Amino acid sequence: MDNEIYLKRQYKHFSKEDNLNQPLALYNAKVHPDWIDYNGHMSESFYLYAFGDASDALFQYIGIDHNYRMAGQSFYTVETHINYYLEASEGEPLKFVTQVLGLDSKRLHIFHQMFHGDTGDLLATTEQMLIHVDMKKAKASEISHSVFEILEKVWNSHQKLPLPKQKGRVMEIN
Repeated sequence: MDNEIYLKRQYKHFSKEDNLNQPLALYNAKVHPDWIDYNGHMSESFYLYAFGDASDALFQYIGIDHNYRMAGQSFYTVETHINYYLEASEGEPLKFVTQVLGLDSKRLHIFHQMFHGDTGDLLATTEQMLIHVDMKKAKASEISHSVFEILEKVWNSHQKLPLPKQKGRVMEIN
């Protein structure tokens, strides 16, 4: 995707007045026509794509913007688990909420939920582990103080929330 598209996207930024005692509602979308597969509903790869956009909204919320990345700092996803529950069709509204499940000086553990924007039905979830990187050195690095400070506020509140039942699921055939 063209980097210009990402630069034009504007998401909410952290405010001290935000209610952090619930998952963060930072991103909404509609199912695009090119997201539809041969079965007539949203293709599995576009669930991940949409969750990636929800992560971008989180990043902008905590202060990771174009300037942050131009300074050579970012988060990279190192592990993702997706659970699919219901289909989504072309044009249907999607609502995403994000919960911080863990945080240390270099890692961020998050959980996104995708809901149907009208019915509120849970469509899919993803659990992700991200690592903060110094892109110039291609190595893990500590999260900047300003970003960590915001994440710590969110994490301190989200620790009190119930854990999603899908957290830490293992795939197996019994």
